[in-house]
Amino acid sequence: MARLIWTEPALLDLDAIADYIALDDVSAAQRLVKKVFERVDLLASFPESGRQPPELQHMPYREIIIGPCRIFYRIEKDKVYILHVMRGERQLRKYLLEARNEK
Repeated sequence: MARLIWTEPALLDLDAIADYIALDDVSAAQRLVKKVFERVDLLASFPESGRQPPELQHMPYREIIIGPCRIFYRIEKDKVYILHVMRGERQLRKYLLEARNEK
């Protein structure tokens, strides 16, 4: 079983998305956060269950999609680092993942 490690920037990303949703519907924001954590927790048992993002072919990143979010992570031995959470309709900026991976 892999150890899940949420990076601080990824948690802040999720928090910002939830805050925005909560402006209209607090319970929807709470449901989204719960759903994200439940799905990410599955990565401890199945770290390779996410797909390689189309924009990041041949790079060591994977993603899971939990509408409306894309969660990017990297597997390193027995650890899964959650690096970035973004809204699905936004364009991925590769440098964000690379900068967060260096920490």
